[in-house]
Amino acid sequence: MTRMHITTRLNGDETDFLCEPHQTLLDVLRDELKLTGTKEGCGTGDCGACSVMLDGRLVCSCLILAAEVQGRAVETVEGVAGPEGLHPIQQKLLEHAGLQCGVCTPGIVVAAKALLEREPDPSEREVRFWLAGNLCRCTGYDKIIRAILDAAAELRNLPEEGAPA
Repeated sequence: MTRMHITTRLNGDETDFLCEPHQTLLDVLRDELKLTGTKEGCGTGDCGACSVMLDGRLVCSCLILAAEVQGRAVETVEGVAGPEGLHPIQQKLLEHAGLQCGVCTPGIVVAAKALLEREPDPSEREVRFWLAGNLCRCTGYDKIIRAILDAAAELRNLPEEGAPA
């Protein structure tokens, strides 16, 4: 089979890779690009472990063909933390013990970041609704929800980029 040459913006950087026409984005991220943060939980789009952002939209990377990202922007969990350290969502999940085995955590982090970019002051109900596509079998959702609400509060209190601190 002929491999396809794909160019995409991955976590802010121009990236090229080769893939088979039938390969999923999840498989290419993990196997070809060695970005193993994104996890495979179910392979059917039901658990959210493989969640990534594609052109600003939350998607399950197990349901997207790698060839579909040609010319598009992909953000994985590896792109969440910045040069200054962990993103507040990641830090608050640690502080609230909102993670255990780690299979669901990357998808939850990406989904929570997407939510807080869209709605900086979500209600508990909105957080629960937004994360309905992310299954966690270890931690329980209360710690995860508290962590996300705490991260939202912290993000609202951070100075704007470029504004004096």
